Amino acid sequence: MTDQFGQHVGDGILSGKGPCPLMTSTPTDRPESMPDEASASLCQMRAKREQILQGAEKVFLASGYEGASMSQIAREAGVSKGTLYNHFDGKASLFSAFFEERSKTKLAAIEAISREDGPDVHTSLRRLTETAIKMMLHSTSMDLYRIIVGEAGKFPNLADAFWRYGFGRTLNNLSDWLRRRRDAGELQIEDPDFAAEQLMILCQARIVHRRRLMLPVDDSPEAISRLANITADSFMKIYGPHHQ
Repeated sequence: MTDQFGQHVGDGILSGKGPCPLMTSTPTDRPESMPDEASASLCQMRAKREQILQGAEKVFLASGYEGASMSQIAREAGVSKGTLYNHFDGKASLFSAFFEERSKTKLAAIEAISREDGPDVHTSLRRLTETAIKMMLHSTSMDLYRIIVGEAGKFPNLADAFWRYGFGRTLNNLSDWLRRRRDAGELQIEDPDFAAEQLMILCQARIVHRRRLMLPVDDSPEAISRLANITADSFMKIYGPHHQ
């Protein structure tokens, strides 16, 4: 692979969407071999990008955003600084890419539930709330939240990345799901966007806020399950089809 292609390949390949196509022909001087060679090169660059993101994750979580340097990240990722800058033009773009990729993984379960229309709305709410609570309690989520809250005053791009790829993305998916459930007559909601934000705030009560502040709190599976039930019940009392 030649690193100079790092900033000029398709987003789908670099972000890890879809499998890497395998080479199906041996290199020859014929033009027909070029697509396979290009695909192999793109796959190598995608792997290099993920290697860099893994190194960046370790450094950001250990040192915070301000304390992390591109030199540290290059060493941790096992690449040269030249290779690092061929893929990312600076620390801000690297953090955004890292946060976006990790958010996709963390939010996948919530997004899968929010695409479902099968189970009754209360059952789906129960699953959504428990999944959201567990996601926010994950150690990586906790560390990233503390970094963003602690350093966003100096580095506004951190808050932008958090909202665009994390909380804002979750709200968009939830509001779409609530809108569909409302249209199906299962909920009475005038403002699905506001209701989605209410739901996420309820999910952060009792356990998540205390864990973020490193206060003692029961975060056992049983406590999370009880909180998910209470949250789903509370939301239905506000927006259920028979609420007053």
